[in-house]
Amino acid sequence: MKEQTENELISESSRDRVIVRTSVVGIIVNVLLAAFKAVIGIMSNSIAVILDAVNNLSDALSSIITIVGTKLAGKLPDRKHPLGYGRIEYLSAMIVSGIVLYAGITAAVESVKKIIEPQTPEYSVTSIVIIAVAVIVKIGLGKYVKGQGEKVNSGALVASGADALFDAVLSASVLACALIFIFTGYSLEAYVGALISVFIIKAGIEMMIEMVNEILGIRADKEKTARIKNLLKEEPEVRGAYDLIMYNYGPEKDFASVHIELPDYMTAREIDRLTRRLERKIYRKTGVILAGVGLYSYNTTDDSASVIQKEVLSLVTAHDWCVQMHGFYVDPEEKEMSFDVVLSFDIEPKKGVSIIYGEILKKYPDYHIEITPDVDVSD
Repeated sequence: MKEQTENELISESSRDRVIVRTSVVGIIVNVLLAAFKAVIGIMSNSIAVILDAVNNLSDALSSIITIVGTKLAGKLPDRKHPLGYGRIEYLSAMIVSGIVLYAGITAAVESVKKIIEPQTPEYSVTSIVIIAVAVIVKIGLGKYVKGQGEKVNSGALVASGADALFDAVLSASVLACALIFIFTGYSLEAYVGALISVFIIKAGIEMMIEMVNEILGIRADKEKTARIKNLLKEEPEVRGAYDLIMYNYGPEKDFASVHIELPDYMTAREIDRLTRRLERKIYRKTGVILAGVGLYSYNTTDDSASVIQKEVLSLVTAHDWCVQMHGFYVDPEEKEMSFDVVLSFDIEPKKGVSIIYGEILKKYPDYHIEITPDVDVSD
């Protein structure tokens, strides 16, 4: 367990360095671009260029927030927050998305004002060259930041990278408007600015929704849950793995609990060895910490149990809203049976259990039946 913790800390340290380094690059580039564009915008009397400069400043602010969020998220666990501060990264990514949204709304308002009260811009060759260079730089910066964000699973960096790519489109539109004005005398920058602002607002809303979903908790990744279950079932003693629930406490900080089905003859010592081995295996191969391993036992000595299980399974799975039945165990001598049933979100758990219980009781009136409803939390 000590080895796992050390490896985890080394991984987190490397990840934090990547995020901070990438954010610093973003701050430097955006501040320089904002300074150049602000000068050009004022000299050429171009609202589009000035708004583009303001947008670059908002990107620099986003990078600063990303650094602060990463540093806070990297704080060691304490008594008040025993699982760490990793979720702060989601909050910082939400702030970044809010800045993107604000920038889009501001651009829309200013563009509409210029449509109502148009002003004639004055572009020079120098301003055209600087805007063109800014487009190229923004495309490169956007791809770099987004790529680094995907590499280390940082929502804030991915959001900043996506915003930078949108900025490149905005700057390209400003460049196109400048060229059109120079060659034709028509000023379209206010209209283009309004159109681009719609896309920026859309991007900000989508980023915010994604982060809200992360904070609320979303369905676990199907490939990851399938891999964990398959790794568990590789062990010869494990007949099935069920009720896998993932708990996320920040990027790359996943905990999980699961139930495994074992033969009823295993001793406590054998189970202890097995669960410890499984915990190490899952962490080593997936990075997920198994915080809890529950147990189901299955009948191995009574042939009649298999017949009863098949009959009950047939009754339960006849309903479309029943996703799965597992953890079945029956004691024919004591007239007791118990199992879990996974219900879809199409039916209330209490109602679903009541229907199933009534059908099975009608088939086995002498039995004490215990049914536990499970939520369909993972595939």
